[in-house]
Amino acid sequence: MRVFVTGATGFIGSAVVPDLIAAGHDVVGLARSEAKAAALEAAGAQARIGTIDDLDLLRDAAADADAVIHLAFKHDIAFSGDFPAAAAADRTAIDAFGEALRGTGKAFTIASGALETAPGEVATEHDRPDLGEGSGAAVRLANAQAVLDLADQGVRSSVVRVPIVHGENDPGFLTVLVEIARSRGVSGHVDDGSARWPAAHLADVATVFRLAIEKAPAGSVLHAVDDEGVPFREIAAAVGAGLGIPTVSVPGDEAIAHFGWLGAFAAVDRGASSDYTRELLGWKPNGPSLLADLEQGHYFK
Repeated sequence: MRVFVTGATGFIGSAVVPDLIAAGHDVVGLARSEAKAAALEAAGAQARIGTIDDLDLLRDAAADADAVIHLAFKHDIAFSGDFPAAAAADRTAIDAFGEALRGTGKAFTIASGALETAPGEVATEHDRPDLGEGSGAAVRLANAQAVLDLADQGVRSSVVRVPIVHGENDPGFLTVLVEIARSRGVSGHVDDGSARWPAAHLADVATVFRLAIEKAPAGSVLHAVDDEGVPFREIAAAVGAGLGIPTVSVPGDEAIAHFGWLGAFAAVDRGASSDYTRELLGWKPNGPSLLADLEQGHYFK
């Protein structure tokens, strides 16, 4: 297939593109600069220069492709305090793709976030939570639902819920957590650290996106989850061991002061399974677990 990928030079995209190429697909990636376009071309893909705000480009690229994988998200805006604006830009891009793909039967998949669960519960692919209106999480869930709604409009649409993605050159959760611990001289977890975080290695997550466009039925929700839920205290302990510093409990009312923006998420329980995804797609993750990845030491260099 000819596959158009947004976020093609990002952390997840950097693994999705070679995975697609290795499987025999032709890849066209969205690149925000000449330098990023050159990197894509060096990897064996074609490049189109632009951003997710270039809606005509998105429509044209989708019309020229057999499948679309939408990974781009304005994380810089989201994590600087305006998550709603980032989610709104994402929805506009999704709607543009929908206009181009409607009635074609082509595959369209996007990256979405993991679900918040009640303590002790495990989210499945069949869960469709209602978070009400107004919050950033609710807006992003609405974006995912808009993609699933395209299944009734002649699009083989699917949503991949992505947990903590870890691996070499990770710019996300684990790297931020390590740097916070390094700067504070202690590795913290909130209260008893029982909040669980699902996780998967970058290479395994990339495979889910490829399998989604290859074989997922219209309207599928998929979980790119290997570790069902790693207790935050175990992550903190591994970070502390890697840095050679103590592990401590941070009271819940001090989480924001200690962790910064990450404090809003550090105590949220997000256990999730991927049994349905594994059975549906034949997906068999084989990368290291989150804790095993931390033990390899590359986060502490």
